[in-house]
Amino acid sequence: MKQPNILLIMCDQLRADAIGALGDGIVKTPNMDRLVARGLTYDKAYSTCPVCVPARYTIQTGREPYHTGYYDNGGLHLSDRQPRGPEERCGDYLPRTMKAMGYRTFGVGKFHTDPWNEDLGYEVQLRTEELMDTEDQLRGDDYARFIAEQHPEYSHIEQLHGERTEMYYMPQTSPLPAELTVEAWVADRAVELLQAEADERPYFGYVSFIGPHPPLAPPVPFNRMYNPDAMPSPIRGDLETDFMDEQLSWMNHLIWAENIDDPRARALKARYYGEITYIDQCLGRILDAVESRPDADETLICFYSDHGDHMGDHHAWQKESFFEASARVPFMVSWPARLPKGERRDELVCLTDLFSIVTHAGGDLQTRDGVDVLGSVTGKAAPRELLFGWYGKPGTPNFKVMVRDQDYKYIYMSNGGREQLFHLTEDPNELNQLADLYPEITARLRLAAVDEISRHEPLAGALTFGGLRSFPFKERPLARIRQFNLAIGVKDFTVN
Repeated sequence: MKQPNILLIMCDQLRADAIGALGDGIVKTPNMDRLVARGLTYDKAYSTCPVCVPARYTIQTGREPYHTGYYDNGGLHLSDRQPRGPEERCGDYLPRTMKAMGYRTFGVGKFHTDPWNEDLGYEVQLRTEELMDTEDQLRGDDYARFIAEQHPEYSHIEQLHGERTEMYYMPQTSPLPAELTVEAWVADRAVELLQAEADERPYFGYVSFIGPHPPLAPPVPFNRMYNPDAMPSPIRGDLETDFMDEQLSWMNHLIWAENIDDPRARALKARYYGEITYIDQCLGRILDAVESRPDADETLICFYSDHGDHMGDHHAWQKESFFEASARVPFMVSWPARLPKGERRDELVCLTDLFSIVTHAGGDLQTRDGVDVLGSVTGKAAPRELLFGWYGKPGTPNFKVMVRDQDYKYIYMSNGGREQLFHLTEDPNELNQLADLYPEITARLRLAAVDEISRHEPLAGALTFGGLRSFPFKERPLARIRQFNLAIGVKDFTVN
């Protein structure tokens, strides 16, 4: 059987409900809707570690954090027994795996690897990141170099994607015109790579947009596409439930978002939706390039995000929790020649499964820590019964675990040994905390977490005396993060 082309397309911090065909009916995303119509949409899809670096390593490796070593953005957390080389721990990265299977490989956009210029195995790799910490990284950022060399009239801009630090969650407008933003650049390069005259090999491509990750700065006219007065206000539960995970209030303060009122929240959502619609337009050019080829129907496209954004829900901003707004992601898989079109599915899937989807389609299935998603579509493989999520170094107060079945979600936080249980079928907004009301279900899912942790040596620190380890509850000292352009020597406010 001939190998299909394979194209992975991802956004950063795109909520699962922020797509027109899948959301609140406000945001306009005709090209994401086009992907919904083109294939399968998984409504119970998750980022098993909902933060940037760990999520991206699960995609590149098909491995969970207990193999990758990334449980947060704070660097590697390896046990003494784990190999220090990432591909020794996890196996070959996905692009290297696909090249060995006979594919030409290319990647363009945000990779967020550690280090920033890690060799992932692409034959062509064009990188651009949100932040540049050193002069070497500035010189190595393909988009920044494009602006400096071809559009020097914009080289005075300190932060090409919008201001950060105290402006992180302030409504903004891109300092660049729509045709020159990083999203347009990513789409332009992707189209060139799709249309390039190449050898007879099928292609494996990876396209990664930086947006709609904050700062929320869509270009003109997308900055004024949505009226804030037409936006819904955030959905909040009681503070005791929403801030049971103390990281949320700590994170709000860290990113200068500790006191955002409803009018500002609605203005931020308007800019968030504007950025999404703008990205959708860029996505459309990529899809047009795919469809212009004679092998369009034999092209597998996976579209997803690394995690969501609370966007004020649960009194929170950013990600890094296991609330749906943070951990649930859009997940569309289309392959017109082989898969049904326009079908919604309820299997539990996650970003780790992308490795199995791609290798199955390419002819050499490797499930690694995932499941065979394509096999479950045809009934040749069983879907998972439980899905687990991990965050924070095991054996520390920051460690959290999620267990999801078809109806319920259980969350355990080591800091204080706190537990949450939500019935997502009846309470999709997670407003009713049921851990004490349904002790049998809580105990069943807690035991499942213990059993899963006990299977993986790097997680051993999360257990004690056969149960989940807890620490006396303690709030973290409040801090602020300063996100300036370190590569050009800007480290702080001019006057303190």
